[in-house]
Amino acid sequence: MPTHQLQTDAIILLKRPPTESFQGFTAFAEEHGIVVLQQRLPKTRPSPAARTAGGPMAFAPLDLFDEASLLLESSNQGRTWFVREARLLTRPVGIGRCYAALEHASGLARLVARNAVPEEGRATVAHLLRTTFAAFASGVRPDVTHFKGLYLFAREEGYPLRQHWFVELSGIDQAKVAALLSQPLAEQSATPEEVDRLRHRLEDYLRHHTEILPA
Repeated sequence: MPTHQLQTDAIILLKRPPTESFQGFTAFAEEHGIVVLQQRLPKTRPSPAARTAGGPMAFAPLDLFDEASLLLESSNQGRTWFVREARLLTRPVGIGRCYAALEHASGLARLVARNAVPEEGRATVAHLLRTTFAAFASGVRPDVTHFKGLYLFAREEGYPLRQHWFVELSGIDQAKVAALLSQPLAEQSATPEEVDRLRHRLEDYLRHHTEILPA
């Protein structure tokens, strides 16, 4: 069966349990949307250079939230791509150092993985993923970063949140949402409980009034 090759940059969203020889991933590529990857597990422990962002190794083991330049190969019309070469571009290592950051970053990653992004919106979503994962890596208010990422993703999908969802909130909640969206992370004053409540309310709206599948 003929094989197809693809050269692309992609951001890792999901990591599946490994098999004996392969590690599976779901990734987002700016040019192609969601891609399903299989990377052969190394037989020996990778060198430090291969585990560091920007390392020169052609076979860098991938991990959650990495952005990498990939050479891929498929024998089933792109339903699954095997990683032939991988060079790390960015690894937001700070996410793994904070449980809350890991939890919220994983939630946003699942959201993107579950929802097909039209071709014209992929560049914006790729930029959103880069900026939000960098914010998660800082460890500052990952709950707020998650809320903002969810809101911006839905807005990019074309849903008029300000006209439909926002106006149904109380005046107090409208002020809180406006602050969440406009103020720097370090200056946020909303409690984690308030942020989670507003995020869940936004997720309920998306679930019942849009085609977006929340994580």
